[in-house]
Amino acid sequence: MKATPTLTNNLQAVLVDLIELHIQGKQAHWNIVGTNFRDLHLQLDEIIEAARGFADEMAERMRALHALPDGRSSTVSKTTALAEFPTGLINTKDAIEKIVAALEAAVGTMRKVHDEVDEEDPTTADLLHAFIAKLEQYAWMVNAETMRATASVTTADAKK
Repeated sequence: MKATPTLTNNLQAVLVDLIELHIQGKQAHWNIVGTNFRDLHLQLDEIIEAARGFADEMAERMRALHALPDGRSSTVSKTTALAEFPTGLINTKDAIEKIVAALEAAVGTMRKVHDEVDEEDPTTADLLHAFIAKLEQYAWMVNAETMRATASVTTADAKK
């Protein structure tokens, strides 16, 4: 199968977001300070590893479909859907907000292109499903670092 220009563009959009997610994860990893530093530092390692792996898998899938991935820094910075990550030291609470936003933006791109990808190539849509599931799990776990329990769980709720 050979990717159409639409499929190529959709996969390229996913690729640049995954590359940017990896880069932003490293920026946060190197510059976070504050409460729960070590936990977040280690969580970021997991996200970075996943984003790098997903980016590689996406680029290789593109090549299998005779599309040309473009992971150059200039392309990534011009076309990513992720907001720019701040420079300098960042406290853990702010880093959590930024990383969760980056994870959600990357997932947003995947969800946006999903139907067109699935229509043309269900195999590649399966990759998106796996990426979305893992990145949404990371967003939940990282976000839980700053969440506060505000409601109690009743016995009836626990049985559901």
